[in-house]
Amino acid sequence: MNILKRLQPSRLADTRATMLYKASFSFFHSTSDTSVQVHSQEQEVVIALGSNVGDRLNNFNEALSQMKKSGIKITRHACLYETEPAYMTDQPLFLNSAVRAVTKFGPHELLSALKKIEKEMGRTKGIRYGPRPIDLDILFYGKYRVNSEILTVPHERIFERPFVMAPLVDLLGSDIENDTVVCWHSFSRNGLFETWERLGGESLIGKDGLRRVLPVNNRLWDWSKKTSVMGILNLTPDSFSDGGKFDCVGSAISHVRDMISEGVDIIDLGAQSTRPMATKISVQEELDRLIPVLEKILELPEIEGKLISIDTFYSRVALEAIKKGAHIVNDVSGGTLDSDMLNVVANLNVPYIAMHMRGDPLTMQNNENLKYDDVCKEVGNELYERVRAAELSGVPAWQMVIDPGIGFSKGTKDNLEILMGLKRIRSVIGRKSYGLSRAPLLIGPSRKRFLGEVCGRSCAVERDPATVAAVTGAVLGGANIVRVHNVRDNVDAVKLCDSMLDVVGRC
Repeated sequence: MNILKRLQPSRLADTRATMLYKASFSFFHSTSDTSVQVHSQEQEVVIALGSNVGDRLNNFNEALSQMKKSGIKITRHACLYETEPAYMTDQPLFLNSAVRAVTKFGPHELLSALKKIEKEMGRTKGIRYGPRPIDLDILFYGKYRVNSEILTVPHERIFERPFVMAPLVDLLGSDIENDTVVCWHSFSRNGLFETWERLGGESLIGKDGLRRVLPVNNRLWDWSKKTSVMGILNLTPDSFSDGGKFDCVGSAISHVRDMISEGVDIIDLGAQSTRPMATKISVQEELDRLIPVLEKILELPEIEGKLISIDTFYSRVALEAIKKGAHIVNDVSGGTLDSDMLNVVANLNVPYIAMHMRGDPLTMQNNENLKYDDVCKEVGNELYERVRAAELSGVPAWQMVIDPGIGFSKGTKDNLEILMGLKRIRSVIGRKSYGLSRAPLLIGPSRKRFLGEVCGRSCAVERDPATVAAVTGAVLGGANIVRVHNVRDNVDAVKLCDSMLDVVGRC
């Protein structure tokens, strides 16, 4: 039976959508309508994941782990979506995503491997479209079209399901030549984009039961609803702004209480100075400064509902802090200063903030590290390389936060161009990965030297008004998290920016 006759788009809105649906398949290179078995070479596959029973995120993590163990090598992750159930609507909300992977399994061997994972994770036949702990569907298998009694590839309901289309598009990039092009990709370029746009595209996100979320601290964070304020707590004697001010437990806890009362969302603890020319301290010294304060913060009743990030480039510090109860790893080096960092974060299953920096704090302001021809393009490309390395180490795109690194290996003009070019940086990343480009974006301009140079303020604490202006520009330009010293004033600035964005509609 011809596959085009089998795949009728029962929920597409109108005739035009149906035509788009069928037209998209005309670009799909197929050698056969029948089953194929390929053993001699790896094939790229696309697999959709869904879960709405039990610990949904843990189900995803377990499924990914089992896929890797069975010989399915995951190469790219989509974002994570919480979605309303389709077809059978009286059931819990789903988590949905998708991955690209390579495998030597033939299509039916791959199906058997996925069914085995589903069974081991507790899925039974149950009701069609009903609740399930894990659902693994083969969307594409290389360039092949499979049509057998038990398997149809491409999956026959792709084009009627926004909760499948959204993560599927995340797996692509707009620059096809520079992507790891596979045969299904040319089909996707011509068909998936058009159909996704026809269904509503990005305008669907946040509406009609389709939320893009980041899992953190046993909840799903929809960062598009409001801008989050990250308050800085430096536990160092030599920070450029407030060195030594909070390097004892009592003063640190008092400052945390102040930030909470002022409306902070995330508290960022750092025990290693990353100011220009700062020298590294040892892992043990950093832990000795950090852990006692972290333990006391976690005892505060008012910390409930707040997130704690750990500003470190040491994997052991990240590991110990997360074990103690911190929620996020914030790495100014993007994994370049500790070769174990990315693997450690992948195993921790926590959000990872990857920042752009050339060199290290001792060398980042060297002339060679300050040379840019097109700072937004170069920062976007170099930041992509860091988050891509994290992804290949096992950190899913849905756990990434990206930070272009204001003040780190940048001059004043570079910092200003970045503040005005956040959408362009996202676009540069999106040429290679839509999923990674859609990660929450963090900006940290607070009291930085470039503000002093522009405003003639040599004293860091006098740069708060300029910080508010920089934060305002960043939020209106697309930032989702702002990292600041002065929480109160910037919370007000963020509230106003969010209100303006709500009026005109967020992009």
